[in-house]
Amino acid sequence: MTIDAKNSVTSETTAIWENHIVVPDTPEGFTLRTTYPTNADGVEVMLERWEKGSAEPPHSHPGDDMTIVVEGKMTIQFFRKSADGLIADGEELVLMSGDTGYIGRIHDAKYVEDCKLVYVHDKAFGFIAES
Repeated sequence: MTIDAKNSVTSETTAIWENHIVVPDTPEGFTLRTTYPTNADGVEVMLERWEKGSAEPPHSHPGDDMTIVVEGKMTIQFFRKSADGLIADGEELVLMSGDTGYIGRIHDAKYVEDCKLVYVHDKAFGFIAES
């Protein structure tokens, strides 16, 4: 199941699926995008483990990001900035084993169960604390 951030970022609109190249001597129809920093147009990929009960405060990343939940259950709350600070934007999103979330904006994350994630970031990873 693919879950997006209130329809604002999807597999069709995220930069994560751009900049693929054809590799010589591979089957027709196959393209790939290699990793950053060896490829300036690449992606950064991380395998993450989060313990049950851990959490990330509201933050954003410079660019699109995609999280695939391999095992576990997590929640994400999206936020928007206002004159009074951050305010929740929509209902909390639940991601479980097999789900893919396209995040791409201010959010927090809470790990309801122990989680194993595949995290893909467009180009170089960054973490921007939001308050």
